Amino acid sequence: MTPPILSVPMKKRKKPSLALTLSAVGLLVGGGAGAYWLFSQRQPFSRNLLVGANIIPQDALFAVSLSTDPKQWQKLQEFGTKESQTIVNQNLLQLRDRFLTNQGYDFEQDIQPWVGDEVTLAVLAPQVSKSATKPVSTNEDVVSNQQSMVMVLPVRNPQKAKSILAQPKTNNQAKWSESTYQGITIKQSEGQTGENFSAALIDERFLVITDNLKVTEKTIDAYKSKTTLATTGGFTENFPKISSYQPLAQFYVNVPNAAKIAAVAPNRRLPAQVLAQLQNNQGLAGTVTLEPEGIRIKGVSWLNPRSQRVLTVTNKAGNMQNRMPAETIMMLSGGDLQRLWSDYVLTSQGNPLAPVTPEQLRNGVKSLTTLDLERDLLKWMRGEFAISLIQGTPKPGSLEDFRAALVLMIQASDTANGQNRRKLAEASIKQLDDVMKNQYQFQIQPATVAGKPVVNWISPYGTLTATHGWLDGDIAFLAIGAPITDKIVPKPNNTLANSLAFQQTVPAEPNPTNGQFYLDVEQTVKNFPLPRLIPKQKTLLAATRSIGVTTAVSDDRSTRYDIFLTLKKADNSAALPSSK
Repeated sequence: MTPPILSVPMKKRKKPSLALTLSAVGLLVGGGAGAYWLFSQRQPFSRNLLVGANIIPQDALFAVSLSTDPKQWQKLQEFGTKESQTIVNQNLLQLRDRFLTNQGYDFEQDIQPWVGDEVTLAVLAPQVSKSATKPVSTNEDVVSNQQSMVMVLPVRNPQKAKSILAQPKTNNQAKWSESTYQGITIKQSEGQTGENFSAALIDERFLVITDNLKVTEKTIDAYKSKTTLATTGGFTENFPKISSYQPLAQFYVNVPNAAKIAAVAPNRRLPAQVLAQLQNNQGLAGTVTLEPEGIRIKGVSWLNPRSQRVLTVTNKAGNMQNRMPAETIMMLSGGDLQRLWSDYVLTSQGNPLAPVTPEQLRNGVKSLTTLDLERDLLKWMRGEFAISLIQGTPKPGSLEDFRAALVLMIQASDTANGQNRRKLAEASIKQLDDVMKNQYQFQIQPATVAGKPVVNWISPYGTLTATHGWLDGDIAFLAIGAPITDKIVPKPNNTLANSLAFQQTVPAEPNPTNGQFYLDVEQTVKNFPLPRLIPKQKTLLAATRSIGVTTAVSDDRSTRYDIFLTLKKADNSAALPSSK
């Protein structure tokens, strides 16, 4: 069986825009069915780098390397629902080879006998016009007319690869010509429909195919001058961190180039200060592997080597899941809420793409509580924290079948500017009590739970609305919603950390960690509306059981991410149509 992404013939149609291609890649990765390949068993350059990294020009916006192993694609079809498989297959078709089949080549017959275990597709950054005399109406107009794609096929059998180039197909009465550039022979054709095809065998190790002769020459220039992805700052240092044995895929995103394109989008233009912050970053890369219960993504991001910004290596999280009960359906934890807020402010201040702006959060806290977010609250929030959604117990005889509470836990230990953080926290919480009593007419009632003192907020209608207190002397908690305090005070016997769902979903590495995320997708989606982040989100989430993420700062220049998506098993595979 030939991998479906390479074997299905393409119908004549307009080339997909760069924006569409980017969306397809994001959908595949975000939906848990990406098609990327990392570990090159036959790559003569390096087994730990993306195939073709020593050929693809540095200005590539992104690159993906796809496995040619049919067993990997068969295994992928075992996951999800019929609807999610259909979405995945449609996006795979958008990313498939647009060069070979349009020129009359059949992957299984013409390419598979000599190609390596993977092929790489790269989209080069378009030349963005800054001319004021040529207005741009849409983001697609900005990128689609200048999009260039490069495909790199590692050569396992040079003689067979040469024979293909020596006897090119004559599909659509294309006119073939031959030229030499820097000592390398280039075969090129121009079809009657205006579609071009250019191919060159580099060093008898890689067949490079593009849809533009100039792009082929640019690729040869990059290879000869060593101005490729492999020589991009931080590339060779960080890719080995995510190397995996026989993964399905590998991808790379050039963050500065992506930011530049986003900066000229007319509808959602990035402000100068946000663009400047994004220029501090250099790359985002990842690998995807298939496992019996789902898909694992190992990722790494790194800063531009010339950037003045450095990361603080403090991986002090990883304990909050031991304080959460097994009924927790969502948990986001971290090592320092104040630093997390500072980082968020840097990239979201005035950013139209930010889900919530810092100004909105500051104003919201001030309006609701009269407190200053940074001066009164975040000042003491320097320890480990967790924001969780915990499922409560339905009231006896109630028609409700689901109740939940939003729970915030923050460690307030050590000192801040000579002041004890516990005292700072107590002062802030006392202010909150006063606001709830005087502004909202809540009753502030001291109580005990399992012998521990707590404070309840009772609404004017006599309903318990929230409870706050302390755990182990230095961890403040606030639970809003369903009464679940008895599930966290004292420390639960059946913790989230010990639950099978958490252990099977949240990656154990990297360790130590600076944050984790856990989401029971089935329970959350069924009971809460989620913001739309990706296309076809509802269908893709319906194929997912749970999501787990573990992060850590590797050094002052890079951050590691491990993601695992526990997927449902498909009853019937929505296989792609046969090429025969």
